[in-house]
Amino acid sequence: MPLNVADRWFETKRCADDVTLIWEPHVRLGIRCNIWHVRGRDRDLLIDSGMGVAPLRETVSAIADRPLLCVASHSHFDHIGGHHEFAERAIHPAEAEILSHPTAQNTLIDRYIDERTFLAAPYENFDFNQYAIRPAPPTLLLREGEIIDLGDRHFEILHLPGHSPGSIGLWEAATGIFFSGDVVYDGELYDNAYHAVVEDYVRSLERLRSLPVSVVHGGHRASFGRERLLELIDEYQAGKRKPGCPD
Repeated sequence: MPLNVADRWFETKRCADDVTLIWEPHVRLGIRCNIWHVRGRDRDLLIDSGMGVAPLRETVSAIADRPLLCVASHSHFDHIGGHHEFAERAIHPAEAEILSHPTAQNTLIDRYIDERTFLAAPYENFDFNQYAIRPAPPTLLLREGEIIDLGDRHFEILHLPGHSPGSIGLWEAATGIFFSGDVVYDGELYDNAYHAVVEDYVRSLERLRSLPVSVVHGGHRASFGRERLLELIDEYQAGKRKPGCPD
């Protein structure tokens, strides 16, 4: 049966510290990406860009009109779909080729997109079988230890491979805010997808134990604090955060 066309594709919620969450309510929860907008004095930051089935730029422009850098926490389809809409695009070098030349295989579309993915259609005659990511060659490569400067805010790049080889987190020491992408979030943690490496994942999560976070804004699901971060790391190591295990 054809899906109803959604009246509005994106929803937004203002969080603390000039952070805004943008999400796609008509995408199934397990795939629905958290898109994070951070307001800075001189420029803004967008972390991930969702599925790319509806224009994201106008939603972002309604929040702020400063110059903007669109960062990919990694190159899986649910995080890079809207990157082509933005002039400044950044990713870790290990996944730059995927952002430039996305395929159904290297972005995991062939593995995770099916008739359950979309709860409504973004437009008339939408066909999930035709879903694809548009190329968005990066204008900036982000390596371990580099700083994204927004004028009054500074985010350090942490290279945290495992879920994917170029997975990164963005750490703001002044506030304790950590944008974790899919390295850690309060749900199933996937270490068995294309180009995932379990040993790297374990090391990346162990590294986060010592990070003095105040809040973790993940790539999926609700944000959480340091105590929950440590619980999630322990649960992963105990095998309780694998796909198919209860949350």
